[in-house]
Amino acid sequence: MDHIIFLRKAIELSRNGAVTGQNGPFGCVIVKDGVVVGEGHNLVASTNDPTAHAEVVAIRNACSKLGSFQLSGCTLYSSCEPCPMCLGAIYWARPDQVYFASTKADAANAGFDDEFIYDEIDLPSGERKIPMYYVPVPEALAIFESWKANPDKRVY
Repeated sequence: MDHIIFLRKAIELSRNGAVTGQNGPFGCVIVKDGVVVGEGHNLVASTNDPTAHAEVVAIRNACSKLGSFQLSGCTLYSSCEPCPMCLGAIYWARPDQVYFASTKADAANAGFDDEFIYDEIDLPSGERKIPMYYVPVPEALAIFESWKANPDKRVY
């Protein structure tokens, strides 16, 4: 498979945001058996959705088209190295592999610096810039116990 062809398609999608300045300059395509099954470009600003990164949009598109919440057998091509949120979404979607055309350092140089998120992940929850507090409520744990005991659960 010619990975450059699909990387160039992702880069072309990234132009949609870069040219208009309305969204970030990021694009993504997802390919299965040599066919694009999902694509997306950054839609954060135009949709007021902070999760509408190119990779997330493409994953949603591909999963919907394939009728599955997993992308096994697929390859994800991104115009840029995925941010922490997209990296998490990619791991949950489980494509076989990921290719990207620019690095997180390139993105940081353009004003998209995610390093603070990587730093925050390693901090104890109470020390993060957005404080996070663990408040144990027994009912929350009971839901997990109920899930574990359900023989009809769909494991993913």
